[in-house]
Amino acid sequence: MEVAIQILIAIIALLHCYIMWFEMFAWETKGKKNFKTFPSDLFPKTKTMAGNQGLYNGFLSVGLLWTFFINDVVWKSNIALFFLSCIAVAGIYGAFTASKKILFVQTIPALITIVLILFYLQIP
Repeated sequence: MEVAIQILIAIIALLHCYIMWFEMFAWETKGKKNFKTFPSDLFPKTKTMAGNQGLYNGFLSVGLLWTFFINDVVWKSNIALFFLSCIAVAGIYGAFTASKKILFVQTIPALITIVLILFYLQIP
C-alpha cells in the first residue's frame, strides 16, 4: 500500500511540475496548441496570470516531493494530505469554472491518494 501511495504522489507531483513548466515557460507557444478555442491574441496578455498559476502548481509539486524526505509516517502523511487536499479543492474549483477535464486530471487522482493514505494510517 505504501508503494502505491508513493507512486501516486510522485505521478501527481510530476504532473504539477509539468503544469508549472507549461504555465510559466510555454504559455505562448504550447498554450496556443493546447487551448485552440482561446483567442490567440490573449496569450501574451495572460502570460503573467498563467505564470502566477504555474508558480502555485510548482509549490504544490514541491510540497508533495517534500514527503519523500520525511521519515516520520504520521508527519509525512499529514504533509501529503495537506497538499493533496489543496490539489483536490483547486481541481474542483477548476472543474466548475474552467474545464470538467480538470476533475479527472487533478481532483480524482488526489482524492484516490487521500483515501489510500487515510486507509493506510488505520492499519495497525
